[in-house]
Amino acid sequence: MAAQFNLGAVYAKGIDVPQNYREAVAWYRIAAKKDSEPAQYALAVMYAKGQGVPQDYKESAVWYRKAAEQGNASAQQALGAMYAKGQGVAQDYKEAALWYRKAAEQGNASAQQTLAAMSAKGQGVAQDYKESAVWYRKAAEQGSVSAQQILAAMYAKGQGVKQDDKEAASWYRKAAEKGVAEAQFSLGVMYANGQGVPQDYKEAASWYRKAAEQGNAIAQNNLGVKYVNGQGVPQDYKEAASWYRKAAEQGNASAQSNLGVMYTRGQGVPQDLVLAHKWLNLAAASGERDAQDGKKAVEAEMNPRQIEEARLQAREWWEQHKYPEGIARGKG
Repeated sequence: MAAQFNLGAVYAKGIDVPQNYREAVAWYRIAAKKDSEPAQYALAVMYAKGQGVPQDYKESAVWYRKAAEQGNASAQQALGAMYAKGQGVAQDYKEAALWYRKAAEQGNASAQQTLAAMSAKGQGVAQDYKESAVWYRKAAEQGSVSAQQILAAMYAKGQGVKQDDKEAASWYRKAAEKGVAEAQFSLGVMYANGQGVPQDYKEAASWYRKAAEQGNAIAQNNLGVKYVNGQGVPQDYKEAASWYRKAAEQGNASAQSNLGVMYTRGQGVPQDLVLAHKWLNLAAASGERDAQDGKKAVEAEMNPRQIEEARLQAREWWEQHKYPEGIARGKG
């Protein structure tokens, strides 16, 4: 039985023989029918991927179940996922949670994290943030960066755990050091505010930059603010305008407003009332209150042709990105 499974694996991976999924399936099937749990799991995977056999989620679910009932944690996790998605079986969150729990209790990090999410949402189980935090911690302790990020946020909010900024900062750091942009941004905020860590603008700017370079728009805007104020970095309006622009182009209303102010004042960019109006208009349309006042102040210094040009540019920007009702109707 083990030899048959091993032979299937040899063909599946192409070890010293030409890779041949059909041959792999044939050997896996022989072993699976003899109750080889790894072979049952491997055969289920082949059916799920359509490797060596036509893709067939129902058949995949059958073999995942056989392996899962023998205690295969990966199969339990996969079967839980199939119930959650309604793939090969009728969608059933309670059944999904049941199989995820079996896998989670065996230490399967993916199942732990999914069960945590289901507990937080009340999906297939009663909503329970404490239970959610327990499973997120287990996954986080196994190195799941997304679980680390979520657990940090739970500590920051006091959701399912006692509110603890130090603990939040600790988990944000773990995820941030592995390159999670959202965690890098959040850690930057904690350094900027002195939450859970000593206040340190240089450290805040450093983490904002890491997140900003990955495209996090809020971090880009915050880094721009740091350059304007000279907090943690030398004051540099050109650098500020550059980061504001990156965030503004992603639709961040605060950055659009800030960039509009830079154009109004000619800080870091040549003074340009048309571009100032454009960006303030876009920000105002997204609900940025200060931008509305700024737009009115700029309009007082513009002629009708400039105002029309600015509104046209704003509408063109929205056509390429999104189209808020106010601008679409020419109210900008």
